[in-house]
Amino acid sequence: MMNINNLAFKAEERFVRYVTIDTQSDPSSPTCPSTEKQKDLGRLLVAELLEMGVADAHLDEYGYVYATIPSNTNKDVPVICFCSHMDTAPDCSGEGVKPIIHHNYQGQDLVLPDDTSQVLRMAEHPDLKNQLGNDIITASGTTLLGADNKAGVAEIMDACRLLMTTPEIKHGKIRILFTPDEEIGRGVDKVDIQKLGAFAGYTIDGESAGNMENETFSADGATLIVNGVSSHPGFAKGKMESAIKIAAQVVAALPVNLSPEGTEGMEGFVHPVGISGHVEQASVDFIIRDFDADKLMDHAGVISDIAEEVLKQYPGSSYELLIREQYRNMRQVLDEHPQIVEYGMEAIKRAGMTAQLCSIRGGTDGSRLSFMGLPCPNIFAGEHAFHGKQEWVSVQDMHKATLTILHLCAVWEERS
Repeated sequence: MMNINNLAFKAEERFVRYVTIDTQSDPSSPTCPSTEKQKDLGRLLVAELLEMGVADAHLDEYGYVYATIPSNTNKDVPVICFCSHMDTAPDCSGEGVKPIIHHNYQGQDLVLPDDTSQVLRMAEHPDLKNQLGNDIITASGTTLLGADNKAGVAEIMDACRLLMTTPEIKHGKIRILFTPDEEIGRGVDKVDIQKLGAFAGYTIDGESAGNMENETFSADGATLIVNGVSSHPGFAKGKMESAIKIAAQVVAALPVNLSPEGTEGMEGFVHPVGISGHVEQASVDFIIRDFDADKLMDHAGVISDIAEEVLKQYPGSSYELLIREQYRNMRQVLDEHPQIVEYGMEAIKRAGMTAQLCSIRGGTDGSRLSFMGLPCPNIFAGEHAFHGKQEWVSVQDMHKATLTILHLCAVWEERS
């Protein structure tokens, strides 16, 4: 039997091409995809898949790429899907990305040439300690890199190339899905689960090599609407009750131990992300997060309790708190299908790493896919310091991710 660990991997060649295509998503846009330029990468991926011989690769009207690697085994293997997102975050420019490969990293500071104030230091990026001798890819200092999640896209694409050219790797039918708009929380809004037809999925969108994530936050959004009392400011004494000031008092009274900056590990939080309004009415948007979904209403209750207390000073004013569900902890679904995570951990070990199961203080496309009928943990892609100018990825970690995908295909075939 061939040793697939010794295959020639080329994910970085694809990656440095993909990151030069601006695919930034836009939360203010109502369309799907939120930006048409995301389809530029989608069209390139389809062309490359067709060139590999993946005959059904196509881009749909919403900017999703679907493709199928046919089975090459006589076994009845459950269909599995690999998924990554094509968009980059609105937090930092993704236009004109200039990827730089720093060969044979030896622990030195990496000064980014287009803005020399941007310096990657090992003390600030601890995972660089694991990269000595490796090749580090960064941007040039004025943009993000786009490793989140074009590293995952490149790794899946390289795995497709190897699956199509290495018949010794036995596997069932493999579905490929590339999504738009993950960074603005709409990555799976238009996914056709029936068309996908998979039993299990794996997003390739995690951080350190060897890590696999089977647990995310559960998430709600909340909007606090404060109705104040408006009055001409020249004659406002004893009359005006400013909704803006009331809302500000509520935000200022939020406990630090229930805030993102005051929590870690498995602790949840309440986080105000936007405030707007005028004297008569103001609103505050919150995100509410916890690994235990039952605690979300308790966290929302903290907002209500503070609002009640503050409004005792303003007899003419009132408030309303609106809660909307966003996503839920995918572990609720994954625990019902333990082999999905078990096979992923086995694949990581076969690729020569120590497999580590982790929780995400956030969400992924896999969170929602799991509750849409596609149980979907998250496997590392090697991306680090995402959403900023110091984002980086290791070439060798990208190769390990590609190898993990190949082993995962083989494990599912072996155990079917």
